[in-house]
Amino acid sequence: MRDLDWNSFDVLVVDDEQDNLDAFRFAFRKSFRLHYALGGAEALSLLDRLDPAVIVADQRMPGMSGIEFLKQAKERRPDAAGVLLTAYADMTVLIDAVNSGAVDRYVQKPWNSKELAVVLRQAISGFATLRENRRLREQLAHYAGYLEREQRDPIDFGEIAGESEVMREVTARIGEVAKAATHVLIEGEEGAEKEVVARAIHVGSPREEQPFVKVTCAAFRGDALERELFGWRRGAFDGAFTERAGRLELAHRGTIYLDEPAPLTPSLQARLLRALTDGEIERLGSTETARVDVRVVLSLTPGIEEAWARAGVLPELVSRLSVFPLRLPPLRERREDIRALAEHFLRKYARRNARAATSLSEEAIAKLTAYAWPGNTRELENVVERAAILSRGDVILPEHLAFTARPQPAEPPARAPRAAPAAGPEADGAAGKPLAAPASSRPKLDLSSQLDDIERRELLAALERCGGNKAEVARQFGMQRTTLYYRLKRLGIDT
Repeated sequence: MRDLDWNSFDVLVVDDEQDNLDAFRFAFRKSFRLHYALGGAEALSLLDRLDPAVIVADQRMPGMSGIEFLKQAKERRPDAAGVLLTAYADMTVLIDAVNSGAVDRYVQKPWNSKELAVVLRQAISGFATLRENRRLREQLAHYAGYLEREQRDPIDFGEIAGESEVMREVTARIGEVAKAATHVLIEGEEGAEKEVVARAIHVGSPREEQPFVKVTCAAFRGDALERELFGWRRGAFDGAFTERAGRLELAHRGTIYLDEPAPLTPSLQARLLRALTDGEIERLGSTETARVDVRVVLSLTPGIEEAWARAGVLPELVSRLSVFPLRLPPLRERREDIRALAEHFLRKYARRNARAATSLSEEAIAKLTAYAWPGNTRELENVVERAAILSRGDVILPEHLAFTARPQPAEPPARAPRAAPAAGPEADGAAGKPLAAPASSRPKLDLSSQLDDIERRELLAALERCGGNKAEVARQFGMQRTTLYYRLKRLGIDT
């Protein structure tokens, strides 16, 4: 373990006589971060808000002996080392106390300041080792959790395969870039299954056996995304009680998938650029540099790059992240793939829901093909899943297909050039102002997607309020934790 800063750990001193506390303060105030309590009752109250590395208690105190106090203190702060000061060599009592785990060390009075300083440093070192080992175990469990989720949720390439020429080109480009170490920028509308493509790139790369770490950036506001990516050192900010590795460290030698990382704070931009350029990161609050080898796959919705430019994102960072741009076409631009995708989703949900339906009628296929699909592949999956539940026979019919957002167009929309904008936007453009897209031309989500977005926002806000405590979020919404976990996974919220 690296050299410790003894002043960064709390030491609680408990005695019923103020003179003894003053003597301790005089001897050690420059060497340790000291807190004081007159008697066991006051000290127990202090432990509700103090997390000490060492608790030093005098044995002879009225009302509650030092051993009795340390036994109760261990129940509240089990990691803290208990040091007993005693002027009485009652070995039987001391042995029982040590065996019970309440007392880790004892020092006979009158104590020698140099010897007691050594005892305190050893106790702090033991506390720090205990916390460091626990942090490493948690980090390992966190990493193992990623691997377990990846094993339970295999990639289904049926969601990106297709017969259209444009998708054959996309899959060919995925195969080309997967073998390289290049960072990839995936651009696609909402619901275009960008994560499936990111996983396909990872699986097709030499990094396949290493972790694939997904970060839903919308779940983190303000500086929270920077903390999540780079981790932090204990005490780096309010609430940082333990040290934690960031997602970039967890993805070492593997792939990190950043889903919609906007906006980016200046500090995060600088840190991310250094990580991409030099492979070096530092946890928040730390000066220790760690090296990481991570491939970044970034997903953006159309127009985000322009928003980045307007927000002043570093050109070097944009250049690094967009070395290999990969555009996923919306479903309305590859209608010849709708049949294959719909049949793929039907097989998926027929197995999952044990339904009897095994095919779609030609009329149902025609209805699916005529729809505009503002929610893209994800919306198609939702429609087919509902149809698989509603059907009672072997074949899904048009009446089983529920489009709740808007009436279906009679025929696929023509791929004609856009009409000229109205006079107002033209005037703005002539004045040199950026043109805003007409509201009618912006993609509209179906009702299911809108409800998912509302639920996603509410859950993300609740997670932010509760500091990521899922049990508390479940209590606030009055639901079982298993139900909450299901909804978080369904909505793509990775916390």
